[in-house]
Amino acid sequence: MKIGLQLSDFSVPGGPPALAADLRRMAVAAEDVGFARLAVADHLWQIPANGSAESEMLEAYTTLGYLAACTSRVELLTWVSAVSFREPALLAKCVTTLDVLSGGRAWLGIGAGWYAEEARGLGLPFPPTAERFDRLEETLQICLQMWSDEDKPYSGRYYTLERTLNVPQPLRRPPVLVAGGGERRTLRLVARYADACNLFATPELERKLDVLREHCAAVGRDYDEIEKTVVLPMDPGPRGEHVDAILAELQRLAGLGIAHAHSRVPGAAEIAPLELFGERIIPVAAAF
Repeated sequence: MKIGLQLSDFSVPGGPPALAADLRRMAVAAEDVGFARLAVADHLWQIPANGSAESEMLEAYTTLGYLAACTSRVELLTWVSAVSFREPALLAKCVTTLDVLSGGRAWLGIGAGWYAEEARGLGLPFPPTAERFDRLEETLQICLQMWSDEDKPYSGRYYTLERTLNVPQPLRRPPVLVAGGGERRTLRLVARYADACNLFATPELERKLDVLREHCAAVGRDYDEIEKTVVLPMDPGPRGEHVDAILAELQRLAGLGIAHAHSRVPGAAEIAPLELFGERIIPVAAAF
């Protein structure tokens, strides 16, 4: 099992003048200790689970470009982009640019979006749920077409592109992670288009995986081709007192077929918690 790090707290002791240096230190440390992926949330306001809307928040793809320059191996993505934030071709170009400039390390993390207050506050589109899912499917189709050898037109219900030209192409076709556990729409989109799903480590996880398996069978997709990931709170504690419990949970999840667990790490800016992951969690989990 691989472990990924989410950087989503941009309120550092030194304030905005210290933020670039702190992000660099965290990114370099995360790569050095063995985190497989480095992600940022695609929000313009801080989300309620992490703080108040007035807390510091950075734009995702600008931040990922900076993190790409700070690192050389760790994979990079949003966890995850709301489909209504960017037109599909612009999103494909953002991920392509990140991939080229990072040496082939970009993923597309995407979902239907949920933070209506943020969108309404900033005047961003936030259509009804059914429309967001329809737009999500068209966006996936457009991104995959732009990352192919074809530059033919695309005509959908919501998006029309006269020429899906994308030069340069990414160094590798960016893997696609579709986040969310919706059993009727989200997991069907995973089965049809995604390289990875993202679910929560809740008591419903096994049922969600069974539903995904059913969707894969319905579209003729090999269930085992899809990487199963979870968001899992992991706080090792100041002295590592929670490490054994974290490892027990990761081993349980691995038994269900989960290949990647992603988390914020409290106190990451102090670096010591990241080093604790590198010493006692990441190498052990790799054997699960």
